[in-house]
Amino acid sequence: MTRRPLAALLIALAAVTTACASTAQGASGGKDGQATGRVTLRVGDQKAGSQALLKAAGLLDGTSYAITWSQFTSGPPLLEAVNAGAVDIGGVGNTPPVFAAASGSKIKIVAAYRQSAKGSAILVPNGSAITSPAQLKGKKIAVAKGSSAHYHLLAVLKKEGLSFKDIQPQYLQPADALAAFSSGTVDAWAIWDPFTSQAEIQHKARLVVDGAGIVNGLGFQVAAPAALDDAGRRAAIGDFLTRLAKARNWAATHLDEWAKVWARETGLPVEVADAAVANAVATPVVIDDSVVSSEQEIADAFTAEGLVPGTVTFSQFVDDRFNDVVRKAQR
Repeated sequence: MTRRPLAALLIALAAVTTACASTAQGASGGKDGQATGRVTLRVGDQKAGSQALLKAAGLLDGTSYAITWSQFTSGPPLLEAVNAGAVDIGGVGNTPPVFAAASGSKIKIVAAYRQSAKGSAILVPNGSAITSPAQLKGKKIAVAKGSSAHYHLLAVLKKEGLSFKDIQPQYLQPADALAAFSSGTVDAWAIWDPFTSQAEIQHKARLVVDGAGIVNGLGFQVAAPAALDDAGRRAAIGDFLTRLAKARNWAATHLDEWAKVWARETGLPVEVADAAVANAVATPVVIDDSVVSSEQEIADAFTAEGLVPGTVTFSQFVDDRFNDVVRKAQR
């Protein structure tokens, strides 16, 4: 398989938008999603993660609605699209909803999952003198603002008795962060899989600390309130979440198949996809008090650090009407 440079892959993933039309004829959709034409669900994705997972599990076809996929480099721009009404639903990590909520975005968290936190990583170049988190003090560290890596970095610093005032954060999306990391412009990079695995395998980046025991490993599907208010799209969202929960359960015992499809869909080298899926196996979880409380801790940490405006009440951005989807998937 041809190996694509990581920078080229990151740029490609930033811009690709694809359409996937299902095979079944669906409900019609107008103002309420039902008056004229077929319902189309606009789904935001990162690194084709959800799209490849559903395709690998054989759950992408046969919907009663069409799906249009838009790919984003990270969660914050995806949620900007949700807020703008350009995307109906999309998957993000544990921190983007906090930043979106702090900015007053129109979003609703409708589904949750939990996965290994080992894919969250703070990396340094192979020849770096940095060997411990404490040595990050005073260093230039690349991180995507409002991403899961942003909180991972904050939590690591806090554990060492440090704050963001003790480092020089460089707010960069993955493609720009890679360029800075490769050129030595930054000393470290806070990032997530599959970029973690690709940097380690292709660029010999070295791990300083991962997220195990530090971050909650939660991820979310976040919907636009307008989509939830539309009968046709609301029904499509329920079906989409059901399929996604089933696909996650399938993936736990089909890592090889999943990795091959993910690699084919994105251009990821197979060895990178293999490494990344080991950390990407996710268990659907209901959005309960423990999930809300864990996310509130993240919100409060950013407020205390002065990194988001005002305070965030995470529960106000939760819509748990689809919890039964997860309960059924857990049976």
